[in-house]
Amino acid sequence: MNSAAFAEALSIDVREAELYSPLDERRVRCFACGHQCPIFEGQPGVCQVRFNRGGRLYAPWGYVQSAQCDPIEKKPFFHVTPGALAFSFGMLGCDLHCDYCQNWVTSQSLRDPQAIAARRSATPEQLVQTALARNAAAIVSTYNEPLITAEWSMAIFRLARQSGLRTGFVSNGNATPQVLDYIRPFTDLYKVDLKTFDDHRYRTLGGRLEPILDTIRRIHAMDFWLEVVTLVIPGFNDSSDELRRIAAFLASVSPDIPWHVTAFHADYKMAETPATPPETLERAASIGAAEGLRYVYAGNLPGRTGRLEDTRCPGCATTLVERRGFRVLRNRMASPRCPYCRYSIPGRWT
Repeated sequence: MNSAAFAEALSIDVREAELYSPLDERRVRCFACGHQCPIFEGQPGVCQVRFNRGGRLYAPWGYVQSAQCDPIEKKPFFHVTPGALAFSFGMLGCDLHCDYCQNWVTSQSLRDPQAIAARRSATPEQLVQTALARNAAAIVSTYNEPLITAEWSMAIFRLARQSGLRTGFVSNGNATPQVLDYIRPFTDLYKVDLKTFDDHRYRTLGGRLEPILDTIRRIHAMDFWLEVVTLVIPGFNDSSDELRRIAAFLASVSPDIPWHVTAFHADYKMAETPATPPETLERAASIGAAEGLRYVYAGNLPGRTGRLEDTRCPGCATTLVERRGFRVLRNRMASPRCPYCRYSIPGRWT
């Protein structure tokens, strides 16, 4: 199937969006992501999957590209029910175009002719029942950018909440106040990728820095459970100065935000870039701690970064959750407090 035929087929699996308003007789304004695209009749937004038809905005609906159970640590949520499963689903499309994307076949499916991914029909009821049958503790929208399919996610999350499941987004964080207000009643968890602290570099990825920073502030203020990831890429964002600015910003929002510094592996259009060594992640973690962050984790290099995969109590330094990669080896968090010194450990532990 060529790109045009694929786009035409995908335009069938839609419903009228909720996150938009008319601008004039020719355009509508989309509020699903930070681009806030003014979209002309017959045209899509930057994401390529939300489009104007007859003066109405349409958004993806009724399918998944991928759905499977993952350890919740893989999202990564380290302060949410350690060792639990998260039923993860994704659709197609993204509002950014990162050259190193590890999910480019799905995220760039209407932007890159090489990225044409299969999909299958689904209903919210089917997805929630599958999550329950697989003993998941949470259901998470991931793999592509969930903000651009927020209406579909909320249809699923409403049912998931009624069934006792937690719900979450794994997102680039390029949100708007409108979309955060829209998803908050049915969304518990939010992971943000803070990719760089340089606006010029963000623009090379198709975004801007300030909307991401504003999203992080708002998510924390709105009492989602928030964890932040920075994929540390050699030559792109691995300088000590940039890592320090990221850590200082997060600490200014809250020193209790878990910050995951994760290792890059060559992918997509950055196949020649070297992988991130363990020493770089250790340096990033030291910088995070020096800037006041209480919970800094090193990821993607299981067993190669010492204790930086573990959750330790800031009060007495006891290891509370011991991990290797996505596996929980020991979990002492039976309540939100350290069982030894009673220090309050933020998260969604039970």
